[in-house]
Amino acid sequence: MTLQHIHSLCAGLGHPVLTDGADSAGRFPDGSRYRIEIPSCEGPDVMAAVLDEADRRGVPVHRVSQGSGVMMLTDAEIERMVALGAEHDVEVNLFLGPRSSWDIGGQTKVSAAVGAAARGNAAVAASLCDAERAVRLGVRSLLIGDLGVLALLGRMKRDGRMPEDLVLKTSVLMPLSNGPTAALYEEVGATSLNISTDLTVAQIAEIRAATTVPIDMYVEVPDDQGGAVRFYDVPEVVRVAAPVYLKLGLRNAPNIYPVGAHIGAMAQNLGRERVRRAELVLRLLSELAPELAAAPATVAG
Repeated sequence: MTLQHIHSLCAGLGHPVLTDGADSAGRFPDGSRYRIEIPSCEGPDVMAAVLDEADRRGVPVHRVSQGSGVMMLTDAEIERMVALGAEHDVEVNLFLGPRSSWDIGGQTKVSAAVGAAARGNAAVAASLCDAERAVRLGVRSLLIGDLGVLALLGRMKRDGRMPEDLVLKTSVLMPLSNGPTAALYEEVGATSLNISTDLTVAQIAEIRAATTVPIDMYVEVPDDQGGAVRFYDVPEVVRVAAPVYLKLGLRNAPNIYPVGAHIGAMAQNLGRERVRRAELVLRLLSELAPELAAAPATVAG
């Protein structure tokens, strides 16, 4: 067996092994290569703080995502987040359902790899109920941590039981580290792919070659997902992964899920700092690769 033979196995199935990343021709509908996502936006008060900080710093925020889950928000809180999103043209993305790490099982106490899985069919059903409730309250973007839940929601979209424009975004807790997995996620319904945090530029390019939907990637990674700070990698990430959401986690920050009023001030401060981190990333991108940072010359209709 030779290295050439090993590589030809994947190439023959449509997924070549890359040693470098080609420029991605993919773009968002407005022609841009990248957008900014602020994760862990845990409710309307945190979202308001994030938007206030973004306005103060001149940082464009295109998507906010929430990790505590739909079930940890009241109807009024969801409706306020939807209203803030509409007012500021920001996508509001909410996590679905109970997860293994909050359940009574023991595996998640020793392995974070199964932390977002829906444990048993009852948890799958609860996730689908979360999705129905969120959609009823105006949400059009859901964050999913379980492959089976993703597949069922994809089927519900195709059957007309969920809105056609509903974004189904995979969580970083659903491992995605290669092209074939990306293609599978898209095939069953994913419309935004959160890739693993520790991939090389060439590996990211392999994923882009296998899928057309937007990628989102932590360029500063929470400690429990690896803790890398990849600001200087951003130009290459934008070059090979477009269209890509650049997502700012935080090093040296506590895992705050689920959030409530008891740690509301902390959650707001973390949100503001994520915006500051986004400002740092955008500065570097503009200095190192102004041709990538530039706004699109034309806007698609």
